[in-house]
Amino acid sequence: MAKCVLVLCSLAITFAVTIAFEPSPLQDFCVADPTSQARVNGLPCLDPNQVSAQHFSFSGIHITGNTSNSLGSRVTPVNVVQIPGLNTLGISLARLDYAPWGVVPPHTHPRATEVLTVLEGSLLVGFVTSNPNNQLISKVLQKGDVFVFPVGLVHFQKNVGYGSAVCISALSSQNPGVITIANAVFGSNPSIDVSVLSKAFQVDQSIISRLQAPF
Repeated sequence: MAKCVLVLCSLAITFAVTIAFEPSPLQDFCVADPTSQARVNGLPCLDPNQVSAQHFSFSGIHITGNTSNSLGSRVTPVNVVQIPGLNTLGISLARLDYAPWGVVPPHTHPRATEVLTVLEGSLLVGFVTSNPNNQLISKVLQKGDVFVFPVGLVHFQKNVGYGSAVCISALSSQNPGVITIANAVFGSNPSIDVSVLSKAFQVDQSIISRLQAPF
């Protein structure tokens, strides 16, 4: 009896872990068909007879991103939009470029764990654990270093060198999604009520109004 209970518990845990991630493909590939009117969790499959090597290829990851913006960073995504053949495969990439002291601000990927590899430069990176501890796990990375940001946790990167920095990120979803914390909290449409944010951040409502203004 005890053995049966153990087996059932193991199956339940395995099932719970399995459904937390994208389903395994049931065919060799399912090249995304963005023109289809069908609504599915992902993108419908293109007719295999219309598939070519181009559906599995992307050129441009070697091109330096333009970091002339207020953050001093640029993300070049390589997901199912750029490579339709990634549909149902549960992976994607991104190139990240940083100007000196450039920042990728605190954000989350709701559907993916991220593995960051530094190709050039020095980066301060970190993530914050969930409530109630909210522990900051942080480290300065050098060229060749790798760091993992667990799925759903708030994380960031900052170039702490005097030159440019470059990273490649691998993500465990064809469409990991991005929620930038400042944009979501202060730039939602319509805006979150000022009184709600005032209580949440324990500051005067005028400060919240000033924070919302740039968005």
